[in-house]
Amino acid sequence: MPKSLRDEIEKLREEIRRHEHLYYVKNEPEISDAEFDRLMRRLAGLERDHPELASPDSPTARVGGAPALEFPTVRHSIPMLSLDNTYSIEELADWDRRARELAGRESLDYVAELKLDGLSISLLYEDGRLARGVTRGDGIEGEEVTANVKTIRSVPLRIAPDKLRPIGSPRRFEVRGEVLMTLASFRQANADREAAGEPRFANPRNAAAGTMRQLDPKIVAARRLDLFLYFLFVDGRVPFPKHSEALAALAHLGFKVNPHYRVVHSLEGLKDYLAEFETRRDKLDYEIDGIVVKVNDTRLWDELGSTAKSPRWAIAYKYPARQATTRVLDIRAQVGRTGTLTPVADLEPVDVGGVTVSHATLHNMDEIERLKLNIGDTILLQRAGEVIPQVVKVVRSAPDGRPFHMPSRCPVCGGDVRRAPGEVAYRCVNAACPAQLKESLLHFAARRAMDIDGLGEALVDQLVDKGLVRDAADLYRLTRDQLAGLDRMAQKSAQNLLDQIEASKKAGLARLLFALGIRYVGERTAQFLAAHFASLDRIAQASLDELCEVEEVGPKIASSLADFFAEKRNRALLEKLRRAGLPLEQHAARPPAGKLRGRRLVLTGALSTLSRAEAARLIEQAGGRVTSSVSAETDFVVVGAEPGAKLRKARALGIPTLNETELLNLLK
Repeated sequence: MPKSLRDEIEKLREEIRRHEHLYYVKNEPEISDAEFDRLMRRLAGLERDHPELASPDSPTARVGGAPALEFPTVRHSIPMLSLDNTYSIEELADWDRRARELAGRESLDYVAELKLDGLSISLLYEDGRLARGVTRGDGIEGEEVTANVKTIRSVPLRIAPDKLRPIGSPRRFEVRGEVLMTLASFRQANADREAAGEPRFANPRNAAAGTMRQLDPKIVAARRLDLFLYFLFVDGRVPFPKHSEALAALAHLGFKVNPHYRVVHSLEGLKDYLAEFETRRDKLDYEIDGIVVKVNDTRLWDELGSTAKSPRWAIAYKYPARQATTRVLDIRAQVGRTGTLTPVADLEPVDVGGVTVSHATLHNMDEIERLKLNIGDTILLQRAGEVIPQVVKVVRSAPDGRPFHMPSRCPVCGGDVRRAPGEVAYRCVNAACPAQLKESLLHFAARRAMDIDGLGEALVDQLVDKGLVRDAADLYRLTRDQLAGLDRMAQKSAQNLLDQIEASKKAGLARLLFALGIRYVGERTAQFLAAHFASLDRIAQASLDELCEVEEVGPKIASSLADFFAEKRNRALLEKLRRAGLPLEQHAARPPAGKLRGRRLVLTGALSTLSRAEAARLIEQAGGRVTSSVSAETDFVVVGAEPGAKLRKARALGIPTLNETELLNLLK
């Protein structure tokens, strides 16, 4: 490989990293978006043509990779404690007094920081490279979301050795901070969701938290999350005598640190800071709900100690909630992309914290019943760091108030609305419901479903908006002339797509069943159902008891299947698929033979030479089955690095464990 090519690729990476830092961290871009995109395309092209030169910390690694099957659980090196909250200056003064008494000091310096309304996260770096990102979880264990963290542009994937010298050039160090969605990104995400017929996010915090738990990093990247760092640990300790010095070191390392932190020298200084940002909070491009106060002298942290849940050297001051009263004019059911019906209150417009509000989500029927809310009632609204306010309570019941009832038919398509036992959500079970059609088509065409390459969001939008496709079966009736008349589609690309659609007819019964998007029916469940019944018609006609005889199918999945096939529109869809030439039956396959035939295995922790998907595939090729949870019926638990609660449960049940080497030997 020519040295000049290696040098060019590395030079491109360094240049892109510098521009990412300027744009996403310092907000001082030097080049246009078009020029930045040109650099990224050049790098991506070189790495595609020379895969041997790819690197996990390349800027191109931020958006990509296959969706995860699940998030492994990881134990934090030191607990991620939550903070005690205070809601008044008097309570803050009491905390200040206790901290000074415990420290034996007449006065203490504090660092005041904005209390960002997001999701706490921990990042581990090894040899200057991002190795792992873990959510807070319960404070002891969290979920590893490294692939999602990499999509956050303000997070450096690699830190140069010269920047590590001020913190002692450690091989490993940990940083902690808050993932958030800016208000600009939040507005754009909701605009995109409305355009797609999807329910709006309630607030930036929920949007950020939900996004970080997406299994597909491409979805995370599209929502443009941000991250501010506020803790630095080396060997479990802050490597500086002052917290303010640690914040400065984080900025030197290339992390984004909130610029509004301030060192104050007294309770009076804290009061001034609180008052200042209570008036400035509406001018920020992100939500805050208070202020975090930390003792600046980190050498006192161990001395001050912690309670079971919270450190004594820090506290959170919460701003008062912003509230207003108004009247509920009506309540209507809004249908989301998954078919969930959400009750939405139409309100007399009212100003809440500088925002005119005319609608509020009521979440579900359980919430309406909890509030004892009727149409016509006067309610109390609250904005406490939330863009869409929440209904706190009914303050005055209307004498002529009308109760709201969830409709039995979908307000969009007229399909049946069902509520599964034990759930709060009502759902339209019509797979062809226009409110959920676009998402259903994308799922139907996905690689792990019918694998129709080329059927992406832009094309699905056109097919649905122009009335060419009203359900998945209509895909098989498309013509080349119809496709060629769409934006960015020529005769050749139209024919390529038609070839992909035709090839999907050979996907098999299990993948077709998964592609239908039946609630709770994932890939493995679809495989078990297809193997057991060998016919989609037999599945549709099966009783609940017959469905529950299938491996890993319980009452919840059986009820979902029965609801789906009871909907006449779904039965009509199956008939259209049959007429389109899709086989709704399969020949029974013999179970694979191998050393693990009939054995159930559970994977926990990170394997060093195999991905989780590769390990599962090898186990199944050897006749075994990989299940997601440990039970008395589990035969082996395969244990990788930093296993979670599954290992503890296996030990409690006396289930044998295998390390990766033992598994590979068993598979030979």
